[in-house]
Amino acid sequence: MVNPTMPTDPASPPYAETTSLARLVAAEAWDHLWPWSHHGFQRQRALQGAGMALGLAATVVWVLAALGHMQAGAVIGWWFGWSVFEVFVRLGSKPYVKDGPWWGRRYRVANKMDMVCYVGFKNLLIGATLFIALKSLGFLVVQG
Repeated sequence: MVNPTMPTDPASPPYAETTSLARLVAAEAWDHLWPWSHHGFQRQRALQGAGMALGLAATVVWVLAALGHMQAGAVIGWWFGWSVFEVFVRLGSKPYVKDGPWWGRRYRVANKMDMVCYVGFKNLLIGATLFIALKSLGFLVVQG
């Protein structure tokens, strides 16, 4: 019997077969920014709940940094901690990575190292963009 809360193919996101380019781009963006899924909540409630709390805490840290109340080292430390935890959240919720070029639609089941590399690179890009934006606007203090 098929469980309707579990994806039929864990190596493929639910939006993989969409024909609409706009829906695909929106779904990809959501997939990168939101590490949780419905079936992940069903299987790992405690881990997913802790992940939501930690995600909220990481967001608060970025907001505090934008308000000028956080130093660069604290922001980097929080972002690193979130990234480590996100690996475990994604392995339980969205256990797939792209196989091939970034514009392709071929996915495969991720092992731990795949997920470490995916989350690390994704969060490096997001964190660097936010860090540079906050630093450029004068909100983030870097002491030397």
